[in-house]
Amino acid sequence: MKTTKILLGGLAGGIALFLIGWVTYGVLLGDFTATNFNQSAMKPMEEMNWLAMILSNFAFAFLLSFVIGWSNSKGWKFGAKVGFVIGLLYSLAVDLGMYAMADWYLNVGAVIVDIIVYTVVVTVVGIVVALVMGNKNAAAES
Repeated sequence: MKTTKILLGGLAGGIALFLIGWVTYGVLLGDFTATNFNQSAMKPMEEMNWLAMILSNFAFAFLLSFVIGWSNSKGWKFGAKVGFVIGLLYSLAVDLGMYAMADWYLNVGAVIVDIIVYTVVVTVVGIVVALVMGNKNAAAES
């Protein structure tokens, strides 16, 4: 896989992850997170470190881009599979760890919702990354 494709996939994925995350968590689930996440652990919007947020999104998108690129698999379905598996395992690890060691989540329902939502978000980003990377040969998918 060419480095250019991995870079383009990571850039597109980072933008997609930022925008989808903002719509999902900031708009659609804003009231849910306000009720079920520990707000004393949250920075007010005006104190949020946007650079760190943006870099976090790009780092995760580049992880997806490298896995998709190195696999030499083709098509959006593979991007969805990679996004699903990485999103699920990552959110399980982080959310269950935070639930075990911190007061981030106020109840187990919030943990379950966050795992499901983040898995779906990363699945969509995996599709975006695969499409931008030009992995169009769906016939080669299993």
